Amino acid sequence: MKATQTDLFEPAPDLPEGFRYRDDLISAEEERGLVERLTGLPFAPFEFHGYLGKRRVVSFGWHYDFSKEAIRRAESIPTFLLPLRNRAAAFAGVDPAGLQHILVTEYAAGAGIGWHRDKAVFEEVVGVSLLSPCVLRLRRQAGTGLKRASLTLEPRSAYLLAGPARTEWEHSVPAVDSLRYSVTFRNLRAR
Repeated sequence: MKATQTDLFEPAPDLPEGFRYRDDLISAEEERGLVERLTGLPFAPFEFHGYLGKRRVVSFGWHYDFSKEAIRRAESIPTFLLPLRNRAAAFAGVDPAGLQHILVTEYAAGAGIGWHRDKAVFEEVVGVSLLSPCVLRLRRQAGTGLKRASLTLEPRSAYLLAGPARTEWEHSVPAVDSLRYSVTFRNLRAR
């Protein structure tokens, strides 16, 4: 596992408690196979309270409906995503079967995602980045200002948001330079 620092002599980014990162969760060959399958998924523009985002998404297992602020059943998880879910779960130290929500996001050049915290119905969040790198920015309130951190998510890498990184910090991705896919796995919070 590659460290989260950019150079051996630079300090690691000041990342929040509960955040973990790993380069090369999967091989380049596995990535090519996944992307080939992802391109055939029934993507739709991301919709948020009547607005359409530049990114396109498809959910499996569960879908969060922002207009109703509720979670509902979605199509079953495709079998081709199960090996990736197993790898993501092993990295995060969670039960693969518990990762019941999968969101696949297609970011065309120029698409990003604004500051947000995942909805409270979800617990841990495990993301896998494919095709091109992007910057993951993190921030939280600290006194009268903001504490910030960021790092580059490389292709085939994974990150985990758990604990304070998940509940106290917001995250965003600025517009990407070239096509990128993100496969995000979430488990549901116990009711």
